[in-house]
Amino acid sequence: MTVTVNISQNPLLKGSGLPPFAEIQPEQVVPAFKELLAELDQQLTTLETNLQPTWSGLVEPLEELTERLTWSWGVVNHLMGVKNSPELRTAYEAVQPQVIQFVNRLGQSQPIYNTFKQLRASEQWQTLESAQQRIVEAAIRDAELAGVGLQGEARERFNAIQMELAELSTKFSNHVLDATKAFSLTLTTKAEIDGLPDSLLSLAAQAARAAGSENATPENGPWRITLDFPSYGPFMQHSTRRDLREKLYKAFISRASSGELDNNPLIQRILELRQELAHDLLGFENFAELSLTSKMAPNVEAVEALLEELRRASYDAATKDLEELKAFAASKKAAEAEDLQHWDISFWAERQREEKFAFTAEELRPYFPLPQVLDGLFGLVQRLFGVTVTSADGQAPVWHEDVRYFQIADETGSPIAYFYLDPYSRPAEKRGGAWMDVCINRRKMAENNVPTTRLPVAYLVCNQTPPVDDKPSLMTFYEVETLFHEFGHGLHHMLTKVDYPGAAGINNVEWDAVELPSQFMENWCYDRPTLFGMAKHYETGEPLPEHYYQKLLAARNYMSGSSTLRQIHFSSVDLELHCHYRPGNNETPADVRHRIAKTTTVLPPLPEDAFLCAFGHIFGGGYAAGYYSYKWAEVLSADAFAAFEEAGLEDEEAIKTTGKRYRETVLALGGSKHPMEVFQSFRGREPSTVSLLKHNGLLANSN
Repeated sequence: MTVTVNISQNPLLKGSGLPPFAEIQPEQVVPAFKELLAELDQQLTTLETNLQPTWSGLVEPLEELTERLTWSWGVVNHLMGVKNSPELRTAYEAVQPQVIQFVNRLGQSQPIYNTFKQLRASEQWQTLESAQQRIVEAAIRDAELAGVGLQGEARERFNAIQMELAELSTKFSNHVLDATKAFSLTLTTKAEIDGLPDSLLSLAAQAARAAGSENATPENGPWRITLDFPSYGPFMQHSTRRDLREKLYKAFISRASSGELDNNPLIQRILELRQELAHDLLGFENFAELSLTSKMAPNVEAVEALLEELRRASYDAATKDLEELKAFAASKKAAEAEDLQHWDISFWAERQREEKFAFTAEELRPYFPLPQVLDGLFGLVQRLFGVTVTSADGQAPVWHEDVRYFQIADETGSPIAYFYLDPYSRPAEKRGGAWMDVCINRRKMAENNVPTTRLPVAYLVCNQTPPVDDKPSLMTFYEVETLFHEFGHGLHHMLTKVDYPGAAGINNVEWDAVELPSQFMENWCYDRPTLFGMAKHYETGEPLPEHYYQKLLAARNYMSGSSTLRQIHFSSVDLELHCHYRPGNNETPADVRHRIAKTTTVLPPLPEDAFLCAFGHIFGGGYAAGYYSYKWAEVLSADAFAAFEEAGLEDEEAIKTTGKRYRETVLALGGSKHPMEVFQSFRGREPSTVSLLKHNGLLANSN
């Protein structure tokens, strides 16, 4: 298709401000990046010959250059997530390798690296603010991790490994996707669908129609069950057919572990390459050490100590969970009660939950229409941080008609930030999950020699239930928690006081501390004033009945020992593979996992369990030797929330004072200081695991 716009008017080359979404087309991507990367290449060459070891002679021009790339590439990445299409995917894949090559060239620039080191050694160093010093330190570290010190063959080998790892990780993810799609179970009789909820029968009939059974209906089938989580999860929870649960479970745990889609050789190769990169080329003992250089945890021992403390606190509780489940199944005269297997756990846990707490997720939906949940959320942030959120719809170009735009103002009514909210699921073009992304970073600017501040803008993306017929979007409680979580990331980005993009908001915040503000916000979903402020029936306006609130509180820690231990298992396997394991010895990665399982599971994995072959976080994503980050940040967020509990959640003045301190430290300081320093400035001490164990109902087990 020929491009009708003049290349100089290509909207992807605008380079600043809000993206003109209505004008952007997939066919503009390739010409835009051809022009942009050629220009940036030229600029980089010029910059390398004119560098000065000063902030204005090094960091500022480098910032100008990288911001142009991150603006254009950020827009394309964002659209890949929310408005995906075959045309956009093709364009993205054509451009991605060239972007990676340019980023490598930038990261390995010897002149830039040397000038950063000169700046650090210069007299000007002492005059820089802590945010500026952290940006310089991070640039030096990142260059070293990008192989700037390597010469000749070593540098070539480093770049070859980086390219191969990128390819392997894509291949790993594609194998998991294809293996998940390759298996399905077609059910044709009423006996086979016994126990399944209506929502799953509708989904299964839809899947059957898509696979060619055009007359499939929720009432009469056929029904197609797949390994996709919205199908697999509910089936395992509700199907009364133990034989079918076993079949589905075994297919799920052996995904991508045999035949053409076998990820075992890829895992071996990825671990080999990571060890070579870390040890042979960059001089680290192992890949875990390399991974931790840019994280908050000081060393591997500190991570192992946290995991062991949480393992001890949750192991007995998880054992007790299993015993109680067996007793519950026995009380229902279940034949399998004495010998509960993996494929029985979800089913019996769901039955026990229903009986224990006497409510289902579906019952709560009418009390959580999105407009009201937003009012509750915005009321909370005003209460805590003194900021006001108002609609700014129509003031920004959007990529879909359901997308909304909001303004955040400070106590004086002056705007300090903006954000987009894209709330609903659109499976045809939007990837699953929920996330916060940066649209624009806060930055100190000079326009016509007048100092001004560019305000931050965030993307908040969720995948919740869309409005149906004339009803608003009625949210599950889990969807409410997810919205609060993403808004916490958004606040971190938007309420920053740092004026340098390299350390504003979430930038330059260590990976294992970045979830603190998001996990912190989730706690407020259980706070009485917050919950009752937003939970009202969408038709009658009746508040959520008290008994539902009590059940929500009671169900919060249901089987929390088991869920904590599960996270410890994943984290420990990840750490062991990237720290102590050496590819090529007598043990395979699967052997390592089974060895670790002896102390981190109460129901050992089956011999054929090939979970690692689908562990996308560490082999297809960015969590290698970093899966522990979820728990590390949860310790911080639980302890931060405990400051409000100690002040008194019903005491408005105390909440305001504590909220102000949290805003001025955790939210305002961004990446300008080390997260431990930020945490201590809020809490007055180092973090403790007590609050997390208390919130999870595991405190008694921690001795």
